[in-house]
Amino acid sequence: MLTRRNYSIKEMLGWTRRYIYIFIIFSLIPVLLYTGLKWYWLHLPWLPIGLVGTALAFIISFKNNASYGRLWEARKIWGGIVNASRSFAIMVNDYVTNEHAKEQLSDGALFKIKKQLIMRHVAWMTSLRHALRAPKSWELSGVNKSDKEYMEGIHIHERKYTLAEELEGYVTDGEKQYILEKTNKQTACINLQSKQLRELKESGHIWEFSFLEMEQMMVEFFTLQGKAERIKNFPYPRQFATLNRFFIWIFVFLLPFGMMHEFDTIGEEIIGLAESWKPYQEGTYHYIIDLIAQNFVWFTIPFSVVISWIFHTMERIGEVSENPFEGIANDVPITTMSRGIEIDIREMIGDDKTEIPAPIAEQNGIQM
Repeated sequence: MLTRRNYSIKEMLGWTRRYIYIFIIFSLIPVLLYTGLKWYWLHLPWLPIGLVGTALAFIISFKNNASYGRLWEARKIWGGIVNASRSFAIMVNDYVTNEHAKEQLSDGALFKIKKQLIMRHVAWMTSLRHALRAPKSWELSGVNKSDKEYMEGIHIHERKYTLAEELEGYVTDGEKQYILEKTNKQTACINLQSKQLRELKESGHIWEFSFLEMEQMMVEFFTLQGKAERIKNFPYPRQFATLNRFFIWIFVFLLPFGMMHEFDTIGEEIIGLAESWKPYQEGTYHYIIDLIAQNFVWFTIPFSVVISWIFHTMERIGEVSENPFEGIANDVPITTMSRGIEIDIREMIGDDKTEIPAPIAEQNGIQM
């Protein structure tokens, strides 16, 4: 699933720049104390820090795999909704007829019934995506400054319009009131749909066996809805997510303390190697090599920042992927997909093209 163009290095650095500043501070302070105040005791052995980094890599890998699994399952669920919706539209088109009807209806009246069923299905998708976009306490994109800044100027459809506004024109006023009164509004839509299918079966406008197939589609929609709600309402286990964040920052804090002595030792080795080099003995590069070697400990800062950035960015990628319905850049674009489904199924029943809405436009290369 691609919901956005490929990230550039500039965008990735911009998204994580607040943390890069913190990494620089974390690595700069111990180096200043080590070199400026000559606190040469201020270092830690590299081996335990390396072991922490290795363990952390496994933990981050586990979280990213789990987060990607949630994201990919969410995409498959909405792929199922796409297929099931088209199947339902075919059934509506071919099963609602006068063949077994007690009272014959005109073609216009039959089309009106078909459109009512299709529009109510769109109302179900609308109610479902509003429920999936509702903020949860464990979702961080709405409070994380980097995510908010990155999504600045991007409007999430379900936050811009209320469900009541979006249901307008898709269901009758009475049905709209019935839906909005219910706690689970998407379930109310399917309940209304099933009720009308039963009425059409009783009037003979849907054959009994056709009715059973269409009712089975209602069960399928319930199944897909339940799967999406499960991902929305049950987060990635918070004990793993919280501990992961703590472990990352412990590693980031300890990293420069383990690297300082290592780089200082490398500097001393450079001088030792240079002493056997003839140009150095003659004094040609003596000053430059000594300057580099004596200050080699300062390489701790860029290397610490790079390593910290890699570990932290991988953890952040897992964090923003674990809740695939929030509406940020790489979540499942359920608004765009719902509109695409609506266009497809309304065209399938021969609805007036002038009344069918246009596809949802991308915002800064992002499908919502």
